[in-house]
Amino acid sequence: MALSTSSDATFFESVESTDLVGLVEAELTRAIVEGHLPPGSRIVEADIARRMGISRAPVREAARRLERQGVLVSRPRHGFAVRTISVQEIDDLYEVRLSIELTSIELACRRADDAGLARVKALVDTMVREAATQAQDERITSDLELHTLICELSGNAHLRRIYQNTQTELRMIIALIDAVYHDPATVASLHYPIVDALMKRDAEAAKTAMRVHLEDAWQNVRALFVKQHGAAPAFPATPSPA
Repeated sequence: MALSTSSDATFFESVESTDLVGLVEAELTRAIVEGHLPPGSRIVEADIARRMGISRAPVREAARRLERQGVLVSRPRHGFAVRTISVQEIDDLYEVRLSIELTSIELACRRADDAGLARVKALVDTMVREAATQAQDERITSDLELHTLICELSGNAHLRRIYQNTQTELRMIIALIDAVYHDPATVASLHYPIVDALMKRDAEAAKTAMRVHLEDAWQNVRALFVKQHGAAPAFPATPSPA
């Protein structure tokens, strides 16, 4: 699928910066997450470079970065394309996410300071308050910011880096399914049981609330993806909380 030139005309505008590769990477990521470059789309380096007023070299390097993140795939003699998503990949990613976030929130209950916990509560309050007026990509960003903050409060920098490496793939999966956020305020408020347990530093309750939240999201994303793209294996069983 070639890069279109109509609906996404506002993307890849001319830029001036010393970090051209980073900017191109950010623009490509935004185009993918917002659906302007759907799965299977070719990354036409010459077209993007022309629109941004730069050479092809930073576009190619940005594409290589996204390939390392698992967002793009390289095709011999055909350049890069946006990776297609399968049900198995959704399952794999959510299994990893569940493991990371259960560990993160358990550590956060023990290590987070009061100011950090207050940041979590304030962020959820803002998410609920602004849910009805935010665009879908903004809601996704706010949601992932909250989960990233909990990883940060775990005090484990390596854990946080691992989680951050999943962000673009998570955004891709969620962006594919518009109906995931059909009731934004309700979705945002579902984070309150997690926050309440975290504020009490009750690690077991926090892990249980996080598990319920993530497994519900996983099943919804999976079911909607299967509805759009066909049958799939049964939802995988996950271990019960300790």
